[in-house]
Amino acid sequence: MLSLGGAIGAGLFAGSGTAIAAAGPSVMLAYILAGLILFVVIYGVGQIVLQQQEKSVGMSGLIAPFVGERLGHFTDWVYWADSMAVMVAEAAAIAQFLHAWWPMVPNWIFVLVVAILALGINLYSVRAFAETEYWLAIAKIAVIILLIILGFWFLMTQILQLGIANGLNQMNTYGGFMPHGMSGVFAAMLMVIYSYGGSEMIALTISEVENPKKAIPKAIRGLMLRIVSFYVIPIFIFLELFSWKFLSTTKASPFVLIFDKFGIPYAAVLVNFVIVLALFSVINSMIYATSRSLYARVQNTQHGLGGYLGKLSKHQAPIRAIAFCAGVLFIGVILSYIFGNRLFSYMAGSISYTVLMTWLMLLIASLVFYYRTKVSLLKKGMAWLTLIVLLIVGYNLVISNPWGITIFAIVVGLISFLSFRKK
Repeated sequence: MLSLGGAIGAGLFAGSGTAIAAAGPSVMLAYILAGLILFVVIYGVGQIVLQQQEKSVGMSGLIAPFVGERLGHFTDWVYWADSMAVMVAEAAAIAQFLHAWWPMVPNWIFVLVVAILALGINLYSVRAFAETEYWLAIAKIAVIILLIILGFWFLMTQILQLGIANGLNQMNTYGGFMPHGMSGVFAAMLMVIYSYGGSEMIALTISEVENPKKAIPKAIRGLMLRIVSFYVIPIFIFLELFSWKFLSTTKASPFVLIFDKFGIPYAAVLVNFVIVLALFSVINSMIYATSRSLYARVQNTQHGLGGYLGKLSKHQAPIRAIAFCAGVLFIGVILSYIFGNRLFSYMAGSISYTVLMTWLMLLIASLVFYYRTKVSLLKKGMAWLTLIVLLIVGYNLVISNPWGITIFAIVVGLISFLSFRKK
């Protein structure tokens, strides 16, 4: 449930409309292409794990033997910064949903409430976190499954009444399937990559299992099934039930629109509430995972901030690391006060950079591994092709993002790279 909590969030519930606006119906290609990229990346990591003699700690433990300790350190801290940015983005998305109910309340107030609740739950006890996260994850998955069922019911009704040609024709309106060409597909990748961010956590979990030969293929199959079930199918349903022009301009989440279309009284309000809980679930998961990741990085540090954060409570919980990670949300309060409704899109742009950097480092490590071992030319070719596509996506991120976001991402990367100290 924790991995699902971290991987399904605002990118799907709040950001899918932005991706549709960029690419039109061809946003389906963006989700599939990003899914294939992620598959190649995780497959390469799985091959590295299978050859390891000892269990590794963190992403740096996986890739440092192939890219060096400095780039391993860089990847760890970029990924930690990515998780912090995700928490702020999810809080900003929650504020947008709640603002629709209470338009007189400024967004930063909602972000403040989220920060206080998240900090309180994670500091109270691990059991409180586990119970909260379990039910939030169930609610999130239930909404997606119910949407798929209702969506297919609507589509089958249309097909039976109008025939296949007329019942499935929404994607052919307003410029056809690819109204903005391939440039639109790559532009949509900004939000799609953000949506998939968190899935690379599999790289950490599969390195810690007892039987990797059995677990790795299962994890990769599960990843692809999740991408198809929780992203591609819902997007297809959205695009066939509503015109992409409407989805790209409405302020409501496509999930809310589906349930509103069904005509059940207060269904849209209930779904809106569940989406808010689902986004809070991501924040909850991120605080839990990143606080322990931070503790693992600094636990052997004796002085400075690292020495302070590396202390445990009497119950052996990394209480200071939890407070530090949750405290980042209070920075989000300030950012929400400054940027208002623009904060979510700004954070999504920043996160796309950090996710892309993480994927690139994992892929480069896989390539080095392939050349050190006897693997097929096909595997090497797929890795090289994926690397080229990632670089093209990176170029499109640069030209489609505001320069302020690009500079911020560069600063985060430089700090992560230059902070390395050889042991």
